[in-house]
Formats: sequence, structure tokens, C-alpha cells
Amino acid sequence: MTKEHRERPAASEDGSHAPVSNGELPTTEPAPREPIFNVPPMVLALLAIMLAVMGYRLMLNDDADTAFVLLMALIPARLSGYAAELPGGVAAVYTQFITHMFVHADAMHLAFNSAGLLAFAGALEKRIGALRLLTFFIVCGLAGAAAFIAFNPGLLAPMIGASGAIAGLMGGVMRYFFSAMDNRGGLRRLNQAPRSIPLKGLSAALRDRRLQVVTASFIAMNLAAMVGFGDINASSAIAWEAHVGGYLAGLFLFGLFDIAPRHEDVPEIRDN
Repeated sequence: MTKEHRERPAASEDGSHAPVSNGELPTTEPAPREPIFNVPPMVLALLAIMLAVMGYRLMLNDDADTAFVLLMALIPARLSGYAAELPGGVAAVYTQFITHMFVHADAMHLAFNSAGLLAFAGALEKRIGALRLLTFFIVCGLAGAAAFIAFNPGLLAPMIGASGAIAGLMGGVMRYFFSAMDNRGGLRRLNQAPRSIPLKGLSAALRDRRLQVVTASFIAMNLAAMVGFGDINASSAIAWEAHVGGYLAGLFLFGLFDIAPRHEDVPEIRDN
């Protein structure tokens, strides 16, 4: 029985080993390295706006800061005849649906939403592009605002933060997350080649037990936030309505924004 034999590379004058010649010139170019921080531009822009708003608030005194937050916040009472009595007047009836997404209660609130934005928006921008991501973000935020108003008509307490929009981004990612998990290299493809993951049709996605569990768990956790929500003046109340409304909008509407191939358009590959 013979053993595999390998030639030991000859040592050069400086003691290092010379490469074995195989008829090809050795390559000297280093392998490309992935950057540590690879945040897409629209995600950076959204983060920059949120940070700028928080930075501006830090320069205000307490009274001016309160007035600014009320100007930016979503206040359902504006739609019930109180617009003229609140900062921003009648114009804020319309602007509040956008501006509330970019102001946050404190640094912790901002940090939490920034982490969610980086987690979900980065993957989505690589899949659908910057402008589609921005539109999808706003649509989910509007859906969250509409849900909050529907459950709290005439409420004078302000609602602020991008949580509804970010929950919608999560719902969008869930539309193809489990399709990625069903294929080899799923997590790597989610980050490096998200457009290579086919999107299942809505009805097929909703039949996936894993998606059903995630959705039910998300809704249950937010409904649990209703405990102790009776005081409308509580500054730490969680707008669970916006979270659920945004998530469901993202889950159901993502197919309108996606540009990756649909699952039924990709031929099934079978192993022999």
C-alpha cells in the first residue's frame, strides 16, 4: 500500500519556503475584507435625522422642549377639534403623521429604536433599495399612527417614536426570513445577498407555522403592554397599537415594495 507523497517546498536563502510551481503565477492580492460597519446610506440618513432631533432638543430649555415635542408628536385630539389649541395649529394635523417618527422620549428610547432600525432596515435596503425602503418605512409608520388613533380617538397624550415604522420593517423581513432559513447559508444570504432569497406569496407565507408563532408572540407581547396603560398622562406608556399596526402593515404590504424574484418564479432544484 502506498501513501500519498507531497514534496516539501524548497527553502529560499532567507529561510522561507518558495511556492511550488503548478504552471500558474502566484497571486499576491489580499482577499477582500468585509467592512466592520456596513450601514446602507438611507439607514444612515434616517439615523442622522433622529440623532439631530435629539441633539436639537438638548439645546432647549424645559418649556421649549415640551412645546417642540408636542409640535412633532402624534396627538389624536388634533383630529377632534383641538388642533388650534396645540403647538403647530392646523398644519400639525397633517405633519404629525411623519414628524412623530423622528422624535424620541429619551436616549434609551432612541438607542432601542436605532438598534431596531439597524437590524431590519439594513437588510431591507440591500434588498429593495434606498427609495423603496424610505417609502416602506413611512407607510408602516403611517399604518402604526392610524392604528393608534383608531384605538385612542380624541386622546390628548402625545405619541412619539419610530417604533411603529420599525415594527413594520420587521414584518417585511419576516416575509422572506424563513425562506432564507430553509436554504443553505441563510443568515449569510440575508446580509450579503438578500435579493437572492425568493419571496413567498402572502398566502403561502401566512401558512408557515414559524411565521404564525412569531406574529402571535409579537402581538401578545404588545398586548401585555396594556396592563397599567389606563393613565393617559403616563410618560412611559407603550404605544402597542402603533407597534401592531406597523408590523401587520409591513407583513401584508411588503410584496408591493419587493423587487426580488417571487418564490413561484424560481425553478425548484432537486438533489439526485
